[in-house]
Amino acid sequence: MKFTLSWLKTHLATDADLATILKKLNAIGLEVDGVDNPAEKLAAFKIARVLTADPHPQADKLQVLTVDQGDGTPLQVVCGAPNARAGLVGVFGAEGAVVPSNGMVLKKTAIRGVDSNGMMCSSRELELGDDHDGIIELPGDAPVGQAYADWAGLNDPVIDVSITPNRQDCMGVRGIARDLAAAGLGTLNALIVPPIAGVGPGPEVKIEDTDGCPALFARTVRGVTNGQSPDWIAKRLKAIGQKPISTLVDITNYIMIDLGRPLHVYDVARLNGGLVVRKGKPGEHVLALNGKTYTIDDTMTVIADTGETRNIGGMDGDEPIFFDGQVHDIGGIMGGEHSGAQDSTTDVLIECAYFTPERIAMTGQKLTLTSDARGRFERGVDPAFLDDGLSIATSLVIHLCGGTASEPTRRGSPPLTPKIIDYDPDQCLALAGVDVPADEQKRILTNLGFTVTGEAASFDYQDGMPVSLPGHWAVTVPSWRRDVDGWPDLVEEVVRIVGLDHVPSTPLPRAPGVARPTATPEQLVERRVRRTAAARGLSEAINWSFLSEKEAASVGGGDWVLANPISEDLKVMRPSLLPGLLSATRRNMDRGASSVRLFELGRRYFKQGERATVGFVLAGDQSPRGWQAGKAQAFSAYDAKGEVVALLAAAGAPVANLQNFGEASGAYHPGQSGTLRLGPKVVLAEYGVLHPALAKQFGLSGTVVAGEIFLDAIPGKRKSGFMRAPYAPPALQAVKRDFAFVVPEQQEADALVRAVKGADKKAIVDARLFDVFTGPGVEEGHKSLAIEVTLQPGDKSFTQDDLDAISAAIVKAAQKLGGVLRG
Repeated sequence: MKFTLSWLKTHLATDADLATILKKLNAIGLEVDGVDNPAEKLAAFKIARVLTADPHPQADKLQVLTVDQGDGTPLQVVCGAPNARAGLVGVFGAEGAVVPSNGMVLKKTAIRGVDSNGMMCSSRELELGDDHDGIIELPGDAPVGQAYADWAGLNDPVIDVSITPNRQDCMGVRGIARDLAAAGLGTLNALIVPPIAGVGPGPEVKIEDTDGCPALFARTVRGVTNGQSPDWIAKRLKAIGQKPISTLVDITNYIMIDLGRPLHVYDVARLNGGLVVRKGKPGEHVLALNGKTYTIDDTMTVIADTGETRNIGGMDGDEPIFFDGQVHDIGGIMGGEHSGAQDSTTDVLIECAYFTPERIAMTGQKLTLTSDARGRFERGVDPAFLDDGLSIATSLVIHLCGGTASEPTRRGSPPLTPKIIDYDPDQCLALAGVDVPADEQKRILTNLGFTVTGEAASFDYQDGMPVSLPGHWAVTVPSWRRDVDGWPDLVEEVVRIVGLDHVPSTPLPRAPGVARPTATPEQLVERRVRRTAAARGLSEAINWSFLSEKEAASVGGGDWVLANPISEDLKVMRPSLLPGLLSATRRNMDRGASSVRLFELGRRYFKQGERATVGFVLAGDQSPRGWQAGKAQAFSAYDAKGEVVALLAAAGAPVANLQNFGEASGAYHPGQSGTLRLGPKVVLAEYGVLHPALAKQFGLSGTVVAGEIFLDAIPGKRKSGFMRAPYAPPALQAVKRDFAFVVPEQQEADALVRAVKGADKKAIVDARLFDVFTGPGVEEGHKSLAIEVTLQPGDKSFTQDDLDAISAAIVKAAQKLGGVLRG
C-alpha cells in the first residue's frame, strides 16, 4: 500500500514530521516497507534558461547551447533535442549530477570536438514520464536557478506500508490516517460526501447471484467529456506507480487508493441494455483490461449486460433480432476492455458493489488473476460505504468531466448486521498485562470508529435471575472492521495503539531442581550435524521449501503442487534440497565468490510425509592457486564423499558398515557419483559430481559437487536397560600387515576392504585401502589394490602360526571376489 505524505495529510491534520509518522506506523502494527523521496534523486537538477542555440560545427543533428543556470556564469552544453532553442526554460543537470534513469554521472566531456558541461534533460531521463523526444519545457516565468524538485512540488515522500490480510480498513489512505489519529498523531479530517441531485431514473440493474454480490448501487452521468486527469490526481497516482489513463478511469483508481473503495465505470454506449450480476456460463470469455482473455465458469460472479432486441434493417417488416448479454466484468476483480471508458465516451454508468470476499478469492485463484480491486474485495470492503462511495465518485465525475447525473439505482442489501461485543476494560490488563485506564481505552476505541456505550447488554445469573454486569461496555464494531470478532480483538486494538513496547516481558515460572532436556533425539542429531558442517567450513543456507515446476522437474518432480501459489517460482513443495542450494550457489558465484561451500538442513516433501535431510553443494575452487600446488584445484566426487561420511558420523550412522553403490539419482554425473547404504535397500546418502545438464540449468560452470544425507533413514540407537561397559584399552600392541591384490578393473575397492575385514572378525579390527596401481606388472584390465590390515591380539601375542592363518583367511576372502595376491 503506497501513498505520499501530502496525500496522507489530506485526511490527517498533523504537524508530525516524516520520521515521527514512520516510527508511529511501525509501532501500531503498520509495518513500513520503504520510503522513497523523488526529490532526493533530483536534488542536483536546476531550472535553467537557454540563452543561445547554434548549429554544431561537426554534426547536423546537434546544437551548441549557452545555458544560464542562475549563478551568473553561462555554460556551454551540446544537445541533440529537436525542441532545443534560445529562450526555452528547462531542467539542467550540471557536472556531478546523477541521471536517475540510468545512473550516469554527468561530467565535462567533448562531443564531436565541442566541450559540453552538463545536460538539458528530458522527462524520461528524470523518470518523470515516458517522453524522450525532447527536453522538458517549463513556463517562461519559472525561476531560473531554483531546484527543479522544489519548484515542481516533487518533495513529497512516498511511503510503502505492508498491510496484513486482516486489516482491510487500511487498504485506503483514510484508514491509515484513522489509525494514526487514534495513536495521538493528529486529528482525522471529516469526510465530505457531497449530495447529488439526480435527474431522471437510474440505470437498469438486477442481481441474480446474490451469494456472490449481495448489493450493487449505480447511477449514470450523461454528457461527460473525458480527457487527461487534473495535475493533482495524476501526480498522486504517478507517485505510487499508477499510470494515469484518463479522467474517468483515474477517478476510480484514486478513490480505490484514497478510500479503499473499488468502483468501475462503464461506457453506456457499449452496453446492450442494462446490467445484470449473475453467475458465469461455462465457456463464456471476457477480454479484461489487462489485455488477456479469461474463460468463465458457473462458480464465478460476473457483471454482464442484459441484452436487447434490435431491428437491424430499420423497416417495419424486418424481424427483430435479440442480442445476448455480454460479460463486461469479472465481478470485483477486473473490468472488461470492451465497455471501459474511452476518450470518446459521453455517457457513463458508475457501479459501486459489495462482493462476497470468499467468492472473490476463489475466482481469483481459479483464473490466477490478481488486481488492486481483488486485493481489497477479498479482504472485505466496507459494506456501509456503497451510497457514499457512489456519491463521491459521481461528484468527481461531474466536477472534472461535466455531465448530468441520474438518480441512484440500489439493488440488494449489503451485510450490515451490527456486531456488538461485551467488553470489560479490566480484560486489557488480564490478557495483555498492560494497565490502560478505562478512559484512554474508550478514547482509542472511539477514534478507531468503534461505538462505546456505558453498560453492556449482557448479564449473569444469580439465584436463577438475570443480573446485568456492572462496569462492562457494549462496543459496536464499525462496518469496515470485519476482522474484529470478540473482546480479545478489542484488547489487541487498545494495546497496539498504546504500543506493544509497553507489554512487559514476564518470565515463565521455573520448576525447582535440574531442568529436564527439551530437545528430542531428532533435534539433537540435527544440532550435531549442523555444528559439524559449520566446523568443516560449510556455510548454512536457509531456502524456501517451495520450487518452481521447472526446478522440481530437474530433480524428479514433486508430489505436492500448490493450486494458488504466492508466486509461480514457489509452486511445488521441494522433493530435494539441491535446487535451492544451487540457486544460492549461482547468486554467490555471480557476485564474485571463487569458492562456495553451502549446506542446508531442512525437509523434503513426499506423499508419504516429510523427510529430514542435509544437503550441500561445493563449487568453484577447492584450493586456491599457489606456489606449492600451482593451479587452483577444483572439487571432486571424493570431496563430496568426505563430507557425506563426516556428516553421517556426526549423525550417529554406523559409518564402518556402510556400503558404496554407484547408483545415485539423475541429478548426478553417471560414473562420478554414488550412494552409501546399509544393505542394498537402505540408502543413507547420495553424492558426487553434479550432472552437467543440471549445472547448466542453474547457470553454473565448471565442476560442481553435491550430496544429500537422508537423516530419517539412519537407524536409531537401540535402547538398553543397562549402562555401557567402561572403555578398557588393549594390553598388547596392535599388529599391521599389508596385502596387495590384483583384481578386475571394475571391482569396487570398498567390497574388497569389507571382505578382508570379515575374514577374521575377532582378530581384524580395521582395514583400509592405501594404494591403487595400474601399469607395468599388472595385467591389462586389472588393477592392484593395497590394503593395510590392523590385527589386535587379545590376552596373548600372536604366534607366527596365528598370523599365517589370518593371512590365509584374508587371501581366501579376496579370492572370492576374483582377487589374486600380487607376487
